[in-house]
Amino acid sequence: MLTFALDLALFVGAFLFMEGFAWFTHKYVMHGFMWVWHKSHHEPRTGIFELNDLFAVVFAAPAIVGIYLGVHGIPWLLPVGLGITAYGAVYFMFHDGLVHRRYKVPMNAKSKFWKRLIQAHRIHHAVGTKDGCVSFGFLIAPPVRDLKAQLADVELRSSTRGQPGA
Repeated sequence: MLTFALDLALFVGAFLFMEGFAWFTHKYVMHGFMWVWHKSHHEPRTGIFELNDLFAVVFAAPAIVGIYLGVHGIPWLLPVGLGITAYGAVYFMFHDGLVHRRYKVPMNAKSKFWKRLIQAHRIHHAVGTKDGCVSFGFLIAPPVRDLKAQLADVELRSSTRGQPGA
């Protein structure tokens, strides 16, 4: 029973950690030095794939390693790898399915929770450049009114830059 509880805690911990990791990576890596890949996601897609999809391969690597090592000698890494994988699956369903409609999703997006996340992500995409975006999370988002206020503040600051008295 203790092993199950520990495994469950590691699984849930890895899943929750991934939201923070995804937020940090999205804000500082994807909208930073890896904008070269992520930019394709903020532009109209011309085919089935976009360069940004390479991030899925990069983020799958630790999960694959965790699962492999968990099965082959380091048991506590199995629930960690599975937690990372579960987060990736939920992200894929939410981001690519519900928000961007890259494929049909067998779930209802009409709940307050999903509507809020979809709106938050659309507000993120209101800015097509690497700078000035708001809302970098995927499964946790501030209230939409707060995001709209942040976006308006960013737009105001960028429009007054370089003006006298600004």
